[in-house]
Parts: sequence; structure tokens; C-alpha cells
Amino acid sequence: MSGRWSLGSEVKHSTLSGGAMLYDASRVNNFAPAWFDPTYWKSRGELEGTAQGRGVTHYFSTAGKSLVLRHYRRGGLVARLSRDRYFWRGEQSTRPFVEWQLTYRLHRAGLPVPAPVAARYVHSGMTYTGDLITERLPTVGSLAECLRKGALSILTWILIGRCVRRFHDLGVCHADLNAHNILLSEETVYLIDFDRCQLRKAGLWHDENLVRLRRSLEKTTWSLPRDRFTEADWHGLLDGYRQFSGEQPLTHS
Repeated sequence: MSGRWSLGSEVKHSTLSGGAMLYDASRVNNFAPAWFDPTYWKSRGELEGTAQGRGVTHYFSTAGKSLVLRHYRRGGLVARLSRDRYFWRGEQSTRPFVEWQLTYRLHRAGLPVPAPVAARYVHSGMTYTGDLITERLPTVGSLAECLRKGALSILTWILIGRCVRRFHDLGVCHADLNAHNILLSEETVYLIDFDRCQLRKAGLWHDENLVRLRRSLEKTTWSLPRDRFTEADWHGLLDGYRQFSGEQPLTHS
């Protein structure tokens, strides 16, 4: 299979009725198209829960693995015209395939991201729909969820800044860097949701990413106690961001 990114032999491409899917056979050797259907997991008693965002994210477990299923949905004004259909511009431009391949590359580079498991698109006429399955990370919650529970230590803010800097040093421009797409575990800070993200040369987008994150933190905490996000917290994050450097940018291959 030729594609936008160089993929390992464990990545399989299968044609479906009206579309196609990618999956990592080293993680799920018995993968089937039914995995993209939440009702399939519900019928097996393996659906563990859901989370509301732009759409509904489904959590399920099978064969000892905890996985996340996300159906691509539009946001903003365009969602009034079409909730989940995107203009067709060819397989390698579909959002699930682009995000899956970028996340695959980031995971192989050792960045703290969920391992991509499978992606699918279904093409009809001039439009398509898409789905993505990733492994579920062992976290205590998103940054937004953790802030609602209590104030974070300055060390945590420093680690968040270092995490963002790692991605920036490798040229990863996150299209929606916000408090919901940063996940925290006891030891690690993760980034998720690489839909519409790009690899870019260093530039002003670094600052734009940080400004977007600052706005998200202010919006998340404006109705919470004042200690949940302070200027000292933000400067701790910036200190961590400035201290960390040295990664080499990722390139296409």
C-alpha cells in the first residue's frame, strides 16, 4: 500500500463495501469491520462507557485491551449542514487515515500519544464518513477534569509545559490544543486528538498553540475556585516549556 507516511509491515489495508480500513495487526490480529459499530460491543457486553464531546466517544474492552472508538463529527456552523459527512478528495486525504498515520508516526517516535489501532472511511458519492480506534491510555482524566477536582501542583504544570514543548520540537502543530486534549496520569502527560494536525517547520504557530491553550484553561476554570488556574501555574507551564528542547523534527519518509 502506498501512502502519505512510511508504514510498517504490521499495518494492514483492507477494502470494505464503499470504503477501506487500516489496522495494526500487531495489536489486534482478529480485527473485523464490526469493531467500528458500538452496538456490536454492547451486544457482547464489552461496552464500558461513553464520553460526550463534539460527538460520542465509546470505550470498550476486548481480549485484555482497553480501546476507544470515535466517530468523526463536524463542529461549528457547518455541522448544521452535515453532522458527520466530509467532502471526498481521495483515500489518503480522508481524516481518519490522515490522523491514524500521523498518530502512528508520533507513537513510533516515542511521543506520549495513544497507540492507533484502526481507521475506517465509508465513501458515498461526493462525501464520506470516518471512524478511529485507539488504545485507551492509563490516565486519571483530562486536564479539564482534573482541574474541576482540585488544584494541581506546580510540578504538574511544569510537566505539561515540557510535554507541549516535545511536540513542538518535533514540528507537531496541534490543531486544537486545549484542556480536554491533555490527559494526565500519575507519572505522564499525554496529548490526544490529532485530527487536522500537521508537521510544520518552527514558527509563530508555537505561540499560537500556547495562546489557544491559555484561552482554554481560562474558559475551563472561570467558574471554579481561583486556585485552580493562577498566573503562577501558567508561568510554571511556560518554565517547563522553555526548559525542554533537543528533539529532532519529524519528516516524511
